Amino acid sequence: MRLQERDLNVIWHPYTQMQTALPPVPIVRGEGACLFGEDGKKYIDAVSSWWVNIHGHSHPYIAQKVAEQLTKLEHVIFAGFTHEGAVALAERLLAILPDNQQKAFYSDNGSTAVEVALKMCLQYWHNQGKTRTKILAFNNAYHGDTFGAMAVSGRSAFTAAFDSLLFDVEFIDTPNIENIEDLKSQISDLQSQLACFIFEPLVQGAGGMLMYEAQYLNELMAHCRKEGVLLIADEIFTGFGRTGKRFACEHVTVQPDIMCFSKGLTGGTMALGLTTCTQQIFNAFLSDDRLKTLFHGHSFTANPVACAAALASLDIFLDETTMANIKRIETLHKQFASNIKNHPKIKTTRQTGTILAMEWETGSDTSYFNLLRDKLYTYFLDAGIILRPLGNLIYILPPYCITNDELAYIYSKIEQALNEI
Repeated sequence: MRLQERDLNVIWHPYTQMQTALPPVPIVRGEGACLFGEDGKKYIDAVSSWWVNIHGHSHPYIAQKVAEQLTKLEHVIFAGFTHEGAVALAERLLAILPDNQQKAFYSDNGSTAVEVALKMCLQYWHNQGKTRTKILAFNNAYHGDTFGAMAVSGRSAFTAAFDSLLFDVEFIDTPNIENIEDLKSQISDLQSQLACFIFEPLVQGAGGMLMYEAQYLNELMAHCRKEGVLLIADEIFTGFGRTGKRFACEHVTVQPDIMCFSKGLTGGTMALGLTTCTQQIFNAFLSDDRLKTLFHGHSFTANPVACAAALASLDIFLDETTMANIKRIETLHKQFASNIKNHPKIKTTRQTGTILAMEWETGSDTSYFNLLRDKLYTYFLDAGIILRPLGNLIYILPPYCITNDELAYIYSKIEQALNEI
């Protein structure tokens, strides 16, 4: 029995209506920016396998470091114990994050990194005997699928079955020149209730690759700081080079109080989550009263093998070649966006760093459930390209090792699709 048939007998896939979905594509190996199917077909991974793969598949250097770690220490409980990989990774990451980031708390994926951040903020105020329990977030946000992360994400079809169980959140639009003063007034009115403001800096990924300007985010962050509202930067998607800088928060001058990481943290090799915070937040949990402890943890917190992968990924990420590749992709994206922006089937294009998004004109509003999605998905799969459209919006988000020829092929197939679909 082939892998696809075996899968359909036993697997329930994420974000998939199993009754109507196409059978899954069996992948047997990866190399560079490409994945290879059971039938030998080659696919360019133009979405970095859900945005996690930044250096290419089966990277030999990361594989070597993971293999070495497996022969030394595969896991150890992280309450009351520590190990070299966890300490070294925290040291190296904190050294390249904003100066105020002083402590690292490990978890095991993006959603849990967000859960940790929210709990830090809420308990920060609780430990001081203050009642600030409301959270501020953007409309169209996405921060994860666990309940806390889902609560601070935009209400949509994805949350509908759970809306009555989610805690109340104050949602605002992303800032621009027209609404920035109104947004600041809203924050001031709620100041005494607001525990924190959580945001995806510059790009709202799952919301449709929605982009907004750093200038107005900086102004909004500065106002929150003035009103004593803690700032959580969710860099799970935008971190590690996606926006053209090492971290999206490098585009602004106001420093967040807390930052969340996952996805590219290990180069896409395996799951790992990390939440960093300021010394001020850490100090609010220091007490002879054990009830002021941050009661949060995961069985695989700071897994040594995942830390080894992250350290290896960081070596590659900080190499000057990687930043050169990021700039190369950014330049090619800009050129292609300019070439197609006036095509009658293109509604809008938007681009930040290595992220390029294109909305297909369908005569209706952009929607995750637009029927054009399936046509686009299968069209590009047939062409050997993995693009996962968000309805009538497609985006390119490749590993940094992708070649100019591979990008040119993707661009050419998009132009072809514009003329044929």
